[in-house]
Amino acid sequence: MDNWQYLIVLGLCILITLPLEFGFGARVYRNPRRLVLAMAPMLVIFIAWDILGILRGHWWYSERYLSGLKIGVIPIEEIAFFLVIPICGLLTYEGVRKVWAVLTTPGRITWSLRDGLERVSEEADA
Repeated sequence: MDNWQYLIVLGLCILITLPLEFGFGARVYRNPRRLVLAMAPMLVIFIAWDILGILRGHWWYSERYLSGLKIGVIPIEEIAFFLVIPICGLLTYEGVRKVWAVLTTPGRITWSLRDGLERVSEEADA
């Protein structure tokens, strides 16, 4: 079980932040083009940095906590890390931004699966 710990933790990160997408309406997964454009430069830079660091012996990964699957010299868990953690960060940022907007806008709070939390003005109800 130890060799799956890294992937399990990453999976839990996604599960914990998933309600921000559907419960609060963070809309990170609903705009995949924007997500890819936001993450692509970071992925290229940090994966290249990881490859360089591994090849030069600057850092390594404990095989005890890894599945053993690799793409080139990089463990699959490290690539998953570079995908999961930024997505969780974006979900958190957008979730907080959405909640803040709802809390600071007058009106009645509503929720729908499509839009998450929203504040409806009294004029919209009339």
